[in-house]
Amino acid sequence: MITNATYLNSGRKQWTKANIWIYHDRIVYVGDALPAKSPKINWYDARGQFIVPGYIEHHAHPFMLYHPRAFADYALKRGTSTIFNDNLILIMHLEKKKALSFISEMGEGPSSLYWSTRVDAQTETNDENRLFTPQNIDEWVNHPLVVQGGEFSGWPRVIAGDDTMLHWVEQLKKANIPMEGHLPGASEKTLAQLALLGVMSDHEAITGEEVLRRLDAGYMTTLRHSSLRPDLPHLINDLKEAGITDYSRFLLTTDGGSPTFYEPGVMDSLLKIVLEAGIDPLEAYEMVSYNVARHYGIEDMHGMIAPGRVAHLNFLMDVQDPVPISVMAKGEWVVQEGRVVKDLKPFDWGPYVSEQPGISWELEEEDMHFSMPMGIHLVNNVLLKPYHIDIDATKETLGEGHDQCYFAMIDKEGKWRMNTILKGFATQLDGLATTFSITGDVIMIGKKKSAMKKAFEHLKAAGGGLFIENDQEDRCFHLPLPYFGMMADLSMEEVMERHAAFVDVMKTCGYPYDDPLYSIFFFSSTHLPYVRTTAKGIYDVHKKSVLFPTIMR
Repeated sequence: MITNATYLNSGRKQWTKANIWIYHDRIVYVGDALPAKSPKINWYDARGQFIVPGYIEHHAHPFMLYHPRAFADYALKRGTSTIFNDNLILIMHLEKKKALSFISEMGEGPSSLYWSTRVDAQTETNDENRLFTPQNIDEWVNHPLVVQGGEFSGWPRVIAGDDTMLHWVEQLKKANIPMEGHLPGASEKTLAQLALLGVMSDHEAITGEEVLRRLDAGYMTTLRHSSLRPDLPHLINDLKEAGITDYSRFLLTTDGGSPTFYEPGVMDSLLKIVLEAGIDPLEAYEMVSYNVARHYGIEDMHGMIAPGRVAHLNFLMDVQDPVPISVMAKGEWVVQEGRVVKDLKPFDWGPYVSEQPGISWELEEEDMHFSMPMGIHLVNNVLLKPYHIDIDATKETLGEGHDQCYFAMIDKEGKWRMNTILKGFATQLDGLATTFSITGDVIMIGKKKSAMKKAFEHLKAAGGGLFIENDQEDRCFHLPLPYFGMMADLSMEEVMERHAAFVDVMKTCGYPYDDPLYSIFFFSSTHLPYVRTTAKGIYDVHKKSVLFPTIMR
């Protein structure tokens, strides 16, 4: 029983005083009445505090070295109690029945975990027709924890006449599940076309003008602040300059930040930016609560402090400070007066990784032949362009006087390989090997073939991970990733420490940009220009064609 509460009342759009009754995991009454005294009732006087609904992150990619439960547990301590997770890695690594069981079990903790369902692989893979079938999509769409379609990176195929993918969008529409776009740089025409096809929201605006374009097209518009795109401060300023005063059509997201990005917090850190920009606190808090729940059709469960809603509550000392002093999740205290008071039970990964095959093949001599005439050039954190190789790639070692490295990508089952030269990634990297990729295929990069082979041996022994070998000990890095080759068996805080160490090593090895983790992850992601390294070969994203095919081993 919470008494003397001043709470965010989204029904009235006011701060209201009342008493809040909670039974098990639900709010059952909000008003002036009090129950008869009983020893079975736990009382809490919230006088002097402000209560807001638990924050919602509606666009998470919880596989950036951390795993979904580690991320959820960390976020919960700062007030983010509901998360919508991307299911791409589950589709790529688990058969459907086991994946659906996984999301059900994952949601049994104190946080509310929902899921988005992809309708395309975001890369060119030989398995897409097997993974994305009408039956598989239908079962994902009809799962009660799936509340969103997307993000929809394969929309150009629909525009070009792909009726199968259009049918899947229609399935989501019939199920009243919103389809979220992935529309970087989209024109007014493209936004209109996709709205007609059923896309209802987007998170890719990077300027105020692009935000307004989405609002005008009727989109629910997400303002993003991520490790790759920390855009929120200037987006808010642009909107204020444009005269926007109603923020009911806006959401916020961190869009799957790298681990260390979350050191200041999760949705609380975004709220801080919005509040410091002068947005009305009530509107700011609704951008991570009521607005989200209303858009996704779950306002009967989340986003409001009202009867029937899950009792996710954040207790604030000041509405200008979004970091809660106390956090309640599903009716139980997680943080009370600044202290964590609930032990968060770890997730049992055994049933989901016990049958993962690991790396069963050996590295052969021909796997280290680099004779392709065209290389790939990393021109910023994530963009790859083709370039003409102008060095002798037949040597065992490349010099440190330039930024070109050997690059090999080998099928996780050992069926095919692709070898080229990567420019712009590092100047002093002896050897790196990792399974950190959408498909789990092995990527090796380095100046020295011997170091690349050594890193691969560590990778194989661990069954997946991120390994760097160098002659200098301070340039080595070892991180096993036992969960699908992408996620560590560590807490979020531990992952942050390891990620910081990885970035330090990469910077020492001459990596010139900000986010080496995303550079590696996006090598095969065909939603980005200009070329990508995929299971089919070096792929021209614009022309949708394979420039150089993979070679069978």
